[in-house]
Order: sequence, then C-alpha cells, then structure tokens
Amino acid sequence: MSVSHTSWTAKFLAIVRYEILWNVRKKKFLGMLAIAFALATLSLAIDHIISALGGPSVKPKPDFVIGSNVGLGGFGFFLFAIVTVMNTISAEFESGTIVPLLAKPVSRTTVFFGKMFAAVLTLLVTYCFLMIYMTIGGFIVYGPQNNLHLVPLSLLGAIFSTLIWISIVLFFGTLSRSSLIALLAPLGIWLGTTIIGQIVGTLAGQGWILTYIPGSGNVGSVGGPPSGLAAGTPITTGTDSIGPNLINYILHPSWEVTYYKINIEEMTPGQQQQVPWEPLYSEPLSNIILMSIAVALIYFIVFVAISWYAFRRAQVTE
Repeated sequence: MSVSHTSWTAKFLAIVRYEILWNVRKKKFLGMLAIAFALATLSLAIDHIISALGGPSVKPKPDFVIGSNVGLGGFGFFLFAIVTVMNTISAEFESGTIVPLLAKPVSRTTVFFGKMFAAVLTLLVTYCFLMIYMTIGGFIVYGPQNNLHLVPLSLLGAIFSTLIWISIVLFFGTLSRSSLIALLAPLGIWLGTTIIGQIVGTLAGQGWILTYIPGSGNVGSVGGPPSGLAAGTPITTGTDSIGPNLINYILHPSWEVTYYKINIEEMTPGQQQQVPWEPLYSEPLSNIILMSIAVALIYFIVFVAISWYAFRRAQVTE
C-alpha cells in the first residue's frame, strides 16, 4: 500500500513538473508576471497620471493596499485564468503531444489534476509576488498603509475569484479541444455578465440575478445611494469581490448593503439633476460573502468535474 501511494505521488509530481517546465519553455510564467506587474503598476500610477493631466492632486490613501484587490480586479482575474489554463488541455490535443503523454503509465485522472495543480501553483506564486509589489508600491505612492495584517485575505479572495474563471476556461478547452474556443467562449460570458448584467441590474432592478453567475455581481452601497451628494460606500456582490468583501466584513461586521435601481420615470429630459435612486432591499454583508463563496465553489466543482469526465472519455487518435 505504501509503495502504491508513493508511486502515485511520484507520478502526480512528475506531471506537475512536466506542466511547469512546459510553461517555462513557453514563457507563460514570465508573461503572467509581466502582465501582473503592468496592471499593478497602472493601478498604482493612475492617480498620478490623472493629476499630471490636470486632475486633482494625489492624496494619501492609507487603505489603498487592502482595497486594491491585488491590483487586478474582475478583468485581471479573467485574464489570468485565460493565460493560465487556456491551452493546458486543448494545446495537447492540437499539437499531438497528448498521444505520448497518455502512453506513459499514468492515469488520465493523474494527468488532469496534475496539470490543474501546476496551474494553481503558478497562479499562487504570481499573486504572491504581485501582493508584495502592491504593498511596497502602496507605501511609496500613497504613504503608510492600515490593516496590512488583512492582506492575506485579499490574496485568498483573488485565488477564489480566479479559480471560477479557470474552471470555465478549462471546461470549454477540454470539451472543444480548441484553444481558440477556450478563449472566445469565456470572453463572451465575461462580457455578458459585466456589460449587459450591470445594465439589467441598474435600470430594471433585477441585479439579484447576477448573484448567481460569475463576475462582478450586483452593485449595492452602504450608507447611501451609489452616487450623489450623499453617496455611500459601493459594494459589489460577485465572485470578483470576495477578497475586498472579506476585509470589509472584518473591519465592519455590522454593515447592511442596500440595493438600488434608477427610477427612470422621475428623470426629466434636458435638465440637470441628481440620479433618482430607488431603494429595493437590504441584506447583511455576511450573507453576500457566504453566497459569493458558495457560488464560486459550486461553479468550480461542477465545471472541473465535467472537464475531468470529458478528458477521461476523450478519444485520442494518432
């Protein structure tokens, strides 16, 4: 039994090593780091850029690091999922390397989860470097930072937020065996949930639907409507905001999030006025966090399970 266990572990680690070396040869890891630092640098420098173009001067932001969402946000998480696993499975079929890989004395299940573990490991290393960079950069650009002990929650939330997109990309890549479809299909989902979903939520007041699909989710606020003279603190409920919401809950456990819609009937064409926000309902921030984590886990488990099953049943031809 011990020998069998050791043998499986050795095979699993061999697949992980194979995948990581493949990523290194393809410069994928270096590309991920370059994209990460570019997005993080833009997040750090955006206020200075606006100020240089005639905008307001840059002021200290003691909560910048814990509110930065690892310097990426929703599009960054989606982009990293694409870069990480877009061709993890599909490229093996496209290039024909799947034949010698599966010819080795390793089960398809070991190959599948070894590749997934390597992808998550690569993502974790990248995000750790990114978080360190954002913390140092926040000190330099915006001055001393508060609550840095909560930074690991931001990192944990970023991993959760990216895993759901990883499972979706992997799903389309495994079923289609096409890297192009693995890119385009999730892109369509991301655009739909981000653009169309927000329009539906703001104008029709049906943003609760976004709670059950991946992405930015519904938009609410604490202490007032989303905009105007008495605007509150904006809160997004989707899987992309797990990290910031966890931090907000630790700092403000009693927060109640209120959702609004724009009352179009009260808007007068041609006149400048405040947006007529109509409150819909409220819920505790703790409910939002639990729901977003549950949604992320369910999507991840379902899509990974289907991808694993499809990979096991896939026909391989020379």
